[in-house]
Amino acid sequence: MSAASILLVAYLVPGIEVSGIYIALVVAVLLGIANTFVRPVLFILTLPITILTLGLFTLVINGIVFWWLASFVQGFQIDGFWYAVLGALLVSMFSSLGNRYIVDLETRSEDAKMNQVI
Repeated sequence: MSAASILLVAYLVPGIEVSGIYIALVVAVLLGIANTFVRPVLFILTLPITILTLGLFTLVINGIVFWWLASFVQGFQIDGFWYAVLGALLVSMFSSLGNRYIVDLETRSEDAKMNQVI
């Protein structure tokens, strides 16, 4: 779902470019790895700022991680920091909505199968 979200964001935001589906898949995998290992370290290091901004600095951290990925993935380009923040926010939103929708469809189909069995 993240790769589709990255492609959608690249289509919607003029400052973000992805050269193809393969690059979107690579970025999605690397973004998952970075969110697992790098983002928590950045969050802890910037905890005082995050507390002072009531959590809004987390958006900046997400943008930094997203922009950092664009610095070494060929075919993935972000034109500026604020495009990275917007892109990270939109990827998070689209991925969450997509995951919710897909899980909801799977739950409905499982419920339908259970009702047929009974």
